[in-house]
Order: sequence, then C-alpha cells, then structure tokens
Amino acid sequence: MKEKMMNVIDSPAKETDTANPLEEFQETLKEAISFLNYPDEVFSFLKNPMRFLEVNIPVQMDNGKIQVFKGYRAQHNDATGPTKGGIRFHPDVTPEEVKALAGWMSIKCGVTNLPYGGAKGGIICDPRLMSMNELQRLSRGYVRAISQIVGPTKDIPAPDMYTNSQIMAWMLDEYDHIREFDSPGFITGKPLVLGGSEGRETATSKGVLYNLQMISELKKLPLEGMKVIIQGFGNVGSFLAEYLYHLGIKVVGVSDALGALYDPDGLDIPRLMETRDSFGVVSQYSGKPITNQELFQKECDVLIPAAIGGVITKENAEQLKCKIIIEAANGPTTKEAIKILNKRGIFIVPDILANSGGVVVSYFEWCQNNQGYYWSDKLIDQRLQEKMEESFHEVLQIAEAYGVDMKIAAYIKGVKKIAEASRLRGWINF
Repeated sequence: MKEKMMNVIDSPAKETDTANPLEEFQETLKEAISFLNYPDEVFSFLKNPMRFLEVNIPVQMDNGKIQVFKGYRAQHNDATGPTKGGIRFHPDVTPEEVKALAGWMSIKCGVTNLPYGGAKGGIICDPRLMSMNELQRLSRGYVRAISQIVGPTKDIPAPDMYTNSQIMAWMLDEYDHIREFDSPGFITGKPLVLGGSEGRETATSKGVLYNLQMISELKKLPLEGMKVIIQGFGNVGSFLAEYLYHLGIKVVGVSDALGALYDPDGLDIPRLMETRDSFGVVSQYSGKPITNQELFQKECDVLIPAAIGGVITKENAEQLKCKIIIEAANGPTTKEAIKILNKRGIFIVPDILANSGGVVVSYFEWCQNNQGYYWSDKLIDQRLQEKMEESFHEVLQIAEAYGVDMKIAAYIKGVKKIAEASRLRGWINF
C-alpha cells in the first residue's frame, strides 16, 4: 500500500450540477460594478485574469512510468500589489474554476484591505491515489513550470484544497534551488520551522468563528445552545467544529466526502476528531451516516458549507432549514440559490468575507518573512480578529447604504479598491 499524504481532504463529493464558476464570478462582478456606475471597460478589464498559464508536468511514478499532469496558474490583477492565492490538487480542477478563484481572491483582498491582487493555481490529480514521493515530485515539477511568473514580489502561493504545509515546504525548497537563495516569502502556509506563521493552519476556521460571533450579536441569536451544521470535516470544518463545541454551541451535523452525521442534541466533536482518518473522513466510522443532501434538509440555526463550491443550488435552496449561512468554502452557493435564499430571509455571509481569515494570516506570514521577525500566536489572533471585525462592519455598512445583500456589498468594496488602483496606474479610465 502506498504511503498517502496526511490531512489534505476537505471536500465532500458534489451531488448536484452547478453553473460555470467563472460565469458566476463575472455575473456578480457585473452587478456590483453597475452599482458603482463604472463604465463597461472596468468590467471588460476585470472579468478575466490578466495572466493565465497552462503547464504540463511530467512526473515519474513509483512504478517507473512517466505520467504527465496538467496544471494552471491564474493571476487576476496586480494593481494593488503582488498576487496571492492557493494551489489545489484535485481531479476536477478546470481552467474556469482556477480563473474564478483568482477573481474571488482579488475581491477578497480588497474586502480585507490587503496589498494584494488575486491568484490561484491548480493541478488535475487525485492525491488520494498518489504516494508521498509522487506528490513531492509533482509539487516540485509544478514550481519549475511556473517559476518565471511567481515570487515574493510577484505572486505568492499558499495551500488550498488537498494541499498542506508539507507540500508548501517542497515547493519552497524547489524555488530556493531555482533562485539559489533562501526566499521564505515566496510561499505561505509553510511549516513553522521554515518560516511559517503561528495560527496559519487554523486561520480560516478562526475567521469563520469571528464572523459567527458578529452575526450572533447582530441577529441577537445567543451562541449558547445555537445549533450549527458544518458541511465538510477537513482542515477548516474540523477546527471550526472544535471551536464551536468548546463555546457551548451544538454542532448537530457534519459531513465528509462519503456521507454525513446528524444528531439534534449535538455531536460528540472530540470523539469525532479522534476517529476521523487522515483524509478527514468520519462518517464511515461513527453512527449511521446519511447523505450530504439529507444533511442540508436538517434543522439548524446556522449552516456552514466548508468544502467545495456549488453545493447549495436552486434545486435544494428551498429545502434548507436554517436562519443563517456562513460560506466557509469558496463559491458554495450559486447565484440562483442566493436569490431564493434572499427571498426566504436567510442571511448569508459571503465566502469572500467569511473565509478570508486564511489569506489574512498568509499576509501576516509574508510580513514576518519580509521582516525576519516573528509574532506570537496571541498577537496573530488579535490582529486577525481586528481585521475580520473591521471588514465585516465595513461590508455591512455598504450593504445598508446600497440596499444590497452582503455578497454584492463585499464585491462593491473589493472592486472599488482594484478599480481605483488600476485607474491610478493608467490602465483604465473612469
């Protein structure tokens, strides 16, 4: 049996068809731009990435054969600073998905006032079927293929779906060999001993938690006894479940790639953390699993999709029995579903706000690498909370001022920063 990569899985299998993610991004972008009364050229400029690279990566497999993997890197906009974005290893990676994710990251950096544009990378592969040695060769091959367009002042990668700190370490080492000098700021999400940051592994979960606390205060919905369903029990979902459990919040449902668990009285999260396997699978080892779609139909106060995109659609939006949705995943709710949920009065905290804790602490890591001075976990957490609260209230104010939902408000905030920086550089006029 091959030695498999640890702690990489964070995504249940899709159970419904979804719209093209790039089209979803472009449609929402166009709507936000219309509220700002920008000319058409702004949309034409921002609807696609400034750069998109497609590469072929030959990898010698353990059986001695060469397998060629296809990879991508999209850089959406670098008007505000170097681009920033994760690298995902997934069998369903597509050019459209990578381009959309880069666009979302640009907006996210604008929402959180970071000096970055958005980027994203991906390789079509299934790490569950690969050994550690094969994954290392693939990781290094990808860096060699994209090395000319990335770097600490150009484009800074990070972990994403199915990748982790070990993969970032291999990529850092390969980049250092190519450039022939130590460059910890090239990549974030690294192990601590290689210049990583305290709090990076849990940053996305902490950011979602802070959003939940602000929503609780806004909606006057007490945390104690609140019922939450988390779809996805990988890195983000599992850490989040732990935080909520220790706050006295009832996590009544969780799911993974194979199924879901539900208990209206609250699941035993510490026990689930002990029984989950290295890929985040827990449903097959505890209780009687149900399907992900059945989980969506269970009652709760807050539903948190923390896995893959496009899982809440027009087909299941009417069946949700929650008051609030906090999007911990990227693009989990389609545009048509959002229309239905808005009519139903379900409050949605959009992904580009809710899950921005990861890029915020990645920014902190980059700052520490540039300074050569490293911060305490307490300081990281304090600054993350300040950034999340500031961003949440700014988006909420825009939503109230324009009479729009939080998603459009977040886009408005993000687009304004990108467009203004592009205008000042002389790239566009308005």
